[in-house]
Amino acid sequence: MKADEHMTESTKTEVGSYFISNYPPFSQWSGDQLGEVTTALAAPPANVPLGLYLHIPFCRKRCKFCYFKVFTDKNAPEVERYLAALSHEIELVSQLPVMGDRPFQFVYFGGGTPSFLSPKQLTRLVDRLRANISWDQAEEVTFECEPGTLTEAKIKRLSDLGVTRLSLGVEHFDDTILRENGRAHESGEIYKSWPWIQAAGFQNVNIDLIAGMVGDSDATWQEAVGKTLDLAPDSVTIYQMELPFNTVYSKDILGNKIETPVADWPQKRAWVDYAFDQLALVGYTVSSAYTMVKNPEAVNFSYRDNLWRGSDLLATGIASFGHVSGVHYQNQPEWNDYCGTLENGALPLNRALRPTDHQRLIREMILQLKRGYLEAGYFQSKFGVDIFDHWRNLWTEYESEGWAILSDGRVELTRQGLLRVDGLLPAFFEPEHRDVRYT
Repeated sequence: MKADEHMTESTKTEVGSYFISNYPPFSQWSGDQLGEVTTALAAPPANVPLGLYLHIPFCRKRCKFCYFKVFTDKNAPEVERYLAALSHEIELVSQLPVMGDRPFQFVYFGGGTPSFLSPKQLTRLVDRLRANISWDQAEEVTFECEPGTLTEAKIKRLSDLGVTRLSLGVEHFDDTILRENGRAHESGEIYKSWPWIQAAGFQNVNIDLIAGMVGDSDATWQEAVGKTLDLAPDSVTIYQMELPFNTVYSKDILGNKIETPVADWPQKRAWVDYAFDQLALVGYTVSSAYTMVKNPEAVNFSYRDNLWRGSDLLATGIASFGHVSGVHYQNQPEWNDYCGTLENGALPLNRALRPTDHQRLIREMILQLKRGYLEAGYFQSKFGVDIFDHWRNLWTEYESEGWAILSDGRVELTRQGLLRVDGLLPAFFEPEHRDVRYT
């Protein structure tokens, strides 16, 4: 398989997953393998770092491009029911043999919108979590925020709770584009919350942007990049808009047979290229295909880098994905199944997969390639495979296309390779996984 073959020749943004976050594809995980994860959870841990993911699935509105498990219609008693279930899940997880005596090296509050919770709800949740676990030794505690949910008191509370990395879902600064794409916030709320965020003194404040939102243009994108530069966050993460199957936009395209409203891939790559150039001009450096950082000495990404090297990630919350002792798993994705299972005293496990050694090699290689480079010695030492020899034809193709530069023991992506990295990865998949649905 050659690169970009899974994209149409027109380079349009078609319905389907583009962003690669794991391997083998999620569609290949099944309930039949739940025994693998229950066995892993009940056994002593592997000698790898340990992380924790907590899914907070509430949002003020559902973005039209969102494919995560989120709810916009839950009342206060329902939110409390969920938080009680999540707290009980943490209690159960904390007692598992797989925890060993390992401290959490990284913790990630994702969503949804974790900042949807009120300061009081946050405090109660964290108090319940800390009755069973501690993240005092974690080198990174990330908390995702939507600007319109923030107050000065809430931001201060997050700082007090030990959050080290606050990630702000800005996505764009143009109010017309934000409204068209279903975002709950507008630009005024970004600027209202920014002084509070700066005053809180987080180690790392990240701003998320999305290139190719519906209605975007050269002018609006350049203005968004300029406004990001004015805020000067510690890191900037830029995603290229895609259309997974279960988004509002995707359902409209498939159901009503309309043309995709999202910019094509060359246009999105050009916009990210422009943003990277502008950020580089003021001193930011490339950290991955999506991220630039102001000071690489001060900002690291523990969650990303450990996850991409095969660390354990205990998944908590509805529909969340984890990886433990070499086994992939996902929690129950439906509200009553998730909450009810925990209320009955059991873990809400839904499906799992134990990858082969070769699949674990592929997973680490494709994820680490997103940083823009690979060191062959790492994979030779860990998996006993020469990745350059094993995929020689593919590396040669990528080099001839101008997407990669090969040197002794190292491959480095060019800027053009980095901008299309998710399109390069499926070519490394095993044949049986290349033409299956990803999610």
